[in-house]
Amino acid sequence: MNVQVIVLATVTGLVAGVIFGFFDVPIPAPPNAAGIMGIVGIFVGYRAVDHLGVGVNLLDALGL
Repeated sequence: MNVQVIVLATVTGLVAGVIFGFFDVPIPAPPNAAGIMGIVGIFVGYRAVDHLGVGVNLLDALGL
């Protein structure tokens, strides 16, 4: 992933956060650090499985 995509995603998130805050609408994200770290953990776990190449295609396993 290149830096330009990361910067664009960050700016988009910041703009969305400003809009949610301006209109006093609750954000569709965990409201505390523990929830944020849970999302980070999911991402890191997914990337670890992808990097190690140990995964099962669930649809193939179910015959779908």
